[in-house]
Amino acid sequence: MTLEQPVLIYDRIAGNRRNTFILLTLFVLVLAGLSMAIGIVIGLPIPFAPILIVPFVIFAFISYYSSSRIALGISGAKEVTREQEPELVRKVENLCIGAGLPMPKVYVIEDGSPNAFATGRDPEHASVAVTRGLLDKLEPLELEGVLAHELSHIGNYDIRVMTMVVVLIGLAALMADFMFRLTFFGAGRRSSNRGKGGGGAIAIIFLIAIVGAILAPIAAQAIRFAISRQREYLADASGALLTRHPEGLARALEKMAADPDPLEVANKATAHLYINNPLREHKSWLNNMFTTHPPIEERVKLLRAM
Repeated sequence: MTLEQPVLIYDRIAGNRRNTFILLTLFVLVLAGLSMAIGIVIGLPIPFAPILIVPFVIFAFISYYSSSRIALGISGAKEVTREQEPELVRKVENLCIGAGLPMPKVYVIEDGSPNAFATGRDPEHASVAVTRGLLDKLEPLELEGVLAHELSHIGNYDIRVMTMVVVLIGLAALMADFMFRLTFFGAGRRSSNRGKGGGGAIAIIFLIAIVGAILAPIAAQAIRFAISRQREYLADASGALLTRHPEGLARALEKMAADPDPLEVANKATAHLYINNPLREHKSWLNNMFTTHPPIEERVKLLRAM
């Protein structure tokens, strides 16, 4: 990626918000299409098929309120006080004052790999977690850049967006699994027999519904990754605006990318939360499409152009 002129931070923020709105709209359309596919399989009239999403939404609602606690638990994060980590808590507090945010809970993950993430459903119920490696390996301005990035996730309500996206992904997978179970037990065959003289057309619709159920979770994952990448760009820009020092975050990203220590507590369920992708993957166009983070090199170039 080559940048021939400076990038305005406000333009970058506006563009990322617009792209995220478009992607979330596509996500909702995918789920609505999957709900209609289930309705077709069990023989409901098409106008009533979307009603089937209601019980799945109730499940998603419960997951939404428990996801933050689960993410912190999986990551082995331990809450710290001002007495235990005075420098870290002071930096978070000062940045919160500058950003006009309530003070989040602060956690430390005892892992030597430098990384961090924010989670929660809104600024009043937010948490910031950093690894021991981040505290030990970054200079003060670099650490401040990373904390500003994570607090920007909170201020931009990225934590809510990504929590919603993860829950929607689980919803899509649950709906697809439900549909395949219906098909296995013969609901599709019974519904196809209800047509009088239109069996061929119903069979085609049924086939399209099955194909949609197969592709919907894949499409949902691709949209999730795209939203995650847009959120990282937005938090980079907002964090640079908060500290007025894009170079600090740029250097921090370079150090994290070059660090050889793997993050032992990371997994595919929580990888999208971290500022730097903790899962080491081979580079290819396919992995780039299905990765939760944009390339570090591109993020650094954009930061240094601001």
